[in-house]
Amino acid sequence: MKAVALCRDSAPALRDLVLPPPQPPRGRDLLIRVEALSVNPVDGKLRAATPAASLDTPRILGWDAAGVVEAMGEEASLFASGDEVYYAGDVTRPGCNAQYQLVDERLVARKPTTLDFAEAAALPLTTLTAWELLFQRMPLQLDDRRHAGQRLLVIGGAGGVGSMAIQLAHHAGFEVIATASREASIDWCRRMGAQHVIDHRQPLLPQLQALGVDEVQVALNLADTDHYWDELGQLLAPQGHVGLIVEPRGPLRIGDPYKAKCIGIHWEFMFARARFATADRIEQHRILNRAASMIDAGQLRGTLSEVLGPINAANLDVAHQRLAGGRTIGKLALAGWDD
Repeated sequence: MKAVALCRDSAPALRDLVLPPPQPPRGRDLLIRVEALSVNPVDGKLRAATPAASLDTPRILGWDAAGVVEAMGEEASLFASGDEVYYAGDVTRPGCNAQYQLVDERLVARKPTTLDFAEAAALPLTTLTAWELLFQRMPLQLDDRRHAGQRLLVIGGAGGVGSMAIQLAHHAGFEVIATASREASIDWCRRMGAQHVIDHRQPLLPQLQALGVDEVQVALNLADTDHYWDELGQLLAPQGHVGLIVEPRGPLRIGDPYKAKCIGIHWEFMFARARFATADRIEQHRILNRAASMIDAGQLRGTLSEVLGPINAANLDVAHQRLAGGRTIGKLALAGWDD
């Protein structure tokens, strides 16, 4: 099979390779033919953190994909051969930057029928991250608009997670305030459903007060945990909630005002369920199935901003560089394989 991987003689550069396909699936694994994939910051982080000397065999990165089920393990029951699926997968196993991949069926869902493979591949990791953070780590509810009248702030609204978090929070009834700094990213946040957009390069509280907002009930810091920590402590309402996905550079002071206000601090790492083989990892199958239904019903929209071409080392390198630059809007995808 064709693959893009890190090798002992090339890392951290990516190489186009021809590798043996995975072994036939066993247990609850699916063998999936990858048709399209998307990139995420985790790809660049693991690429940079992988010493060349440790690569006894090539390492395949990538954890956002859409494709077709080719075969199933003897215990798999959720899919049939030929089903079109999308998934993020398991960071402890080989990734999706290859024509074929083994993935536990509990982490996989049917692809939205209204999206093509590239559009679908842009969604799984960020959808799971936003959904788990809002509705499983935090005590929030997706349906019935129970949060009408409450405000939710998304720092980093134009990124992949922010794009989905805005939509899910809007669906749940929140008045959503997002941060962005460029005309294109501001427009993107509004298209995702943000009622207000403020500039994350400037102090947040004065901008919120200019909107008539003295406090927010929920804040998602998807960009820089350290930089906004003190200010979020000021602007969060008593008994509010803050959600985090970026590891801080140093210790965080979680005493006052967080303690005085009884603010809930919630971490989300989408790979936790797969990494620790938790008993509830089928939740990711359920979440992605529900998200697919909402997309097909027009309740959520895709977040793909650009397809960079077929899947190869050169295009993946461009995608990683674009992400590292910190100015990407939505998601970048690659689709198809060079002949």
